[in-house]
Amino acid sequence: MVAIQPRLTLQQQEIAADTRTLRSLDWDRSRFDIEFGLRNGTTYNAFLVRGERTALIDSSHAKFRSSWIPALQEMVDPTTIDVLIVSHTEPDHSGLIGDLLDLNPEIEVVGSKVAINYLQSQVHRAFNSRAVKSGETLDLGTNPESGIEHRFEFLSAPNLHWPDTIFSFDHGTGVLYTCDAFGLHYCSDEVFDTDPGSIAPDFRYYYDCLMGPNARSVLQALKRMEGLPEITMIATGHGPLLRDHLNLWITDYGDWSRERSKGDRYAAVVYVSQYGFCDRLSQAIARGISKTELPVQLVDLRGTDPQELTALISEATALVLPTPPADRDSDLQANWGTLLAALKAKQAVGLYDAYGGNDEPIDAVANQLRELGHPEGFAPLRIRSVPDAAAYQLCEEAGTDLGQLVQRAKTIKAMKSLDGDLDKALGRLSGGLYVVTAQQGEGSELRSGAMVASWVSQASFEPPGLTVAVAKDRAIEA
Repeated sequence: MVAIQPRLTLQQQEIAADTRTLRSLDWDRSRFDIEFGLRNGTTYNAFLVRGERTALIDSSHAKFRSSWIPALQEMVDPTTIDVLIVSHTEPDHSGLIGDLLDLNPEIEVVGSKVAINYLQSQVHRAFNSRAVKSGETLDLGTNPESGIEHRFEFLSAPNLHWPDTIFSFDHGTGVLYTCDAFGLHYCSDEVFDTDPGSIAPDFRYYYDCLMGPNARSVLQALKRMEGLPEITMIATGHGPLLRDHLNLWITDYGDWSRERSKGDRYAAVVYVSQYGFCDRLSQAIARGISKTELPVQLVDLRGTDPQELTALISEATALVLPTPPADRDSDLQANWGTLLAALKAKQAVGLYDAYGGNDEPIDAVANQLRELGHPEGFAPLRIRSVPDAAAYQLCEEAGTDLGQLVQRAKTIKAMKSLDGDLDKALGRLSGGLYVVTAQQGEGSELRSGAMVASWVSQASFEPPGLTVAVAKDRAIEA
């Protein structure tokens, strides 16, 4: 059997005054993490900005190591880069930072406090760093050729979609660098959003999978963006850069996030960043909850301020908790204690194994919560091996179960309010009792499921087709 090599290419282009992008095009990537299917590949975008000093914003995935560093060297001598701005430390954006440090040990790494801490555990070496937060600035000085001063202002954007994320705004060009936020997994040679119709489905899918579970955090970031001067472009970490239809994308993010954040009821899904498979499992559970139209708030136990943690936990209608590390450091232990103290009586709680290698036993945590009087949101999710597609599906279905439990009263009320004539019309439709099964993927990516349905009818003979009525909060979808 001949192994087919994935198609990996690079692209560089000027996008604004004194500003170039170096895009890594991953044409054949079919999954982003195991639970996030891709239709059109993806890109990993980095940016070079030259003032009196030079800044590089993010790097690329390690799979581009052999080509990305030489391409960067064609653009600039890496030893002359003064600053590396790290938007966040997920490996698809930080995979080559170690290589940059090899070439330029004196470079100053700028990022959020959480990002700097994460990066130290990734590169396993000392480096010059500066932790920044909302409102702080970085001045690269004036470019001697263009006469433009490039002064960066930072905006904290935690949970979009990691707790370490920051946005960077260049006052000289009006470009806002957002990394994952506003991105989409869409690989093409087109650098900008010239054809909104072609990318809109992927833009929405990306939002639903990664940003929707953090809708409240999206709204907070949008509010911070309102305090900036005119934004001329959003330079994302994935997909085309948003310039030609900028207002459309910003409006969509606001509308979708406000819709998801309606009402006071929400589920808080807690995870421990950079521990086991916590972040991926929590996102799968959050997606399942979102199907029931119950708002979700992802909460990083490691990176959330204690005061904010208390508010998020105490105000939640339901909670999902991971098994924490048995050998918690002092900060994590303090936050775990804060979480337990913030719990309110009768909050439904679901538990999942973080699969971090040294978890607290899930039954011990379940017993502790039971003694505190908390009803079970779903049966404990026991992850006994590296999570595969089936495990993520199980997590998603558990999230849906929890959402349905919380929304039960609302659902019953809606059913009772059905128009009488509509109720009679529905009663005339032929029905029965059917078991509907579905299967997708192969091997480790195999996903399968089944559901009981009442309304199933034949739609076509050739090819064979069925029509199935499926509520959108069911665990299996048509």
